Amino acid sequence: MKYAVIAAGEGSRLVGEGIAVPKPLVRIGGECLIDRLIRVFMNNGATEIVVICNSTAIPVSRHLEHISNEGLDGHPVPLHFVVKNTSGSMHSFYEISRRLKDGPFCLTTVDTVFCESDFSKYISEFRKLVDGGLADGLMGVTGYVDDEKPLFVGVDDKLDVTGFYDDENGCRFVSGGIYGLVPAALDVLEQCMVRGTTRMRDFQRAMIAGGMKLKAYAFDKILDIDHASDIVKAENFIRKSVP
Repeated sequence: MKYAVIAAGEGSRLVGEGIAVPKPLVRIGGECLIDRLIRVFMNNGATEIVVICNSTAIPVSRHLEHISNEGLDGHPVPLHFVVKNTSGSMHSFYEISRRLKDGPFCLTTVDTVFCESDFSKYISEFRKLVDGGLADGLMGVTGYVDDEKPLFVGVDDKLDVTGFYDDENGCRFVSGGIYGLVPAALDVLEQCMVRGTTRMRDFQRAMIAGGMKLKAYAFDKILDIDHASDIVKAENFIRKSVP
């Protein structure tokens, strides 16, 4: 299965709070965020890993080039990376989507921090759903809300996704920035681009409106790194989640 990472943001809030390195190179538990994702993906059967970063973060593109050529910690990585500035995460997704058309894939944002064992269970469940033709996507969600503008996810009693909302709207979950999808989702993405849609959350709404069957997978906790204080939270979370 292919994996993809959106790492094209500028991380301006971290920079404003004194974090000198680009967000993908922020270290959590001794690893850069991007390295941690690549390692976890390789541990979960990655046949290719596609990453997009922006042209202003030269250390990131150099780091990815090194991994592409030399591997990660001595292990070869089937990495393809794109350097391009985009207007947002949905447009970043579109720029790498052409490499994701031949089978199911998992997409994350670079600052998504999760328990590795939970992620492996999530991928296993995604594979079973897709292989059985039971769903078009499995969205990683969490009841842990620690985001300035969370995307709330409505589900029914079978964890089928019923909608995506800017307000709580009675929802018990928020999006965790982990998306397991089949290639049909890319047709919806293309339609969103034609309509001038700009936000990832509107793409998710478009999948529901287009009749795609999305299910939710509940992680106990998913963190993202927007502020310097989030680095400390993530360090503590990882330390506690390691057996």
